[in-house]
Amino acid sequence: MTRLVRHIRRLRSCEAGAPMVEFGIVLPLILLFFAVIIEGGRITWIHQATSAGVRDASRMIARIAPLDLCAAGGVGSYDALATDIVQNQLGGSSIMPHGTTVIDVTPRCISRAGVYRINPTSVVEVTAQIRIEYLFGNVFSLFGATLGPLDTEISDQSRVFGV
Repeated sequence: MTRLVRHIRRLRSCEAGAPMVEFGIVLPLILLFFAVIIEGGRITWIHQATSAGVRDASRMIARIAPLDLCAAGGVGSYDALATDIVQNQLGGSSIMPHGTTVIDVTPRCISRAGVYRINPTSVVEVTAQIRIEYLFGNVFSLFGATLGPLDTEISDQSRVFGV
């Protein structure tokens, strides 16, 4: 009996599995930390790519449109051009990372009064609506509800210089 008691006491005082238990406690926090860093970087990348595309689309339309764009019927004929500029790079391949969907790209003409050569002057505004799916939504669900997609809108304006 004393041999059995000594064996039980030795097992109770053994701390060989303590690092494994500590790792099991800390692992979910480490996963959350990495998921937040990666998702934050992706969202910044997506926002920057969309913002650059919207800015380029508004500048392009402002350069090739007639000076009296708002009076001449608006920007309806530039919808396809604006969408193509926001979604694609020069080679035709998509600039949007995986998990990103461009829902809608809408150019519109704003007539703005001011001290310009032609008063009122035309301003082109391009607005893009995008949806971002979280790659690590399942990791976030360990700490609460799952995260659904993020819908956001990015816009930019440029004054029409005319052709």
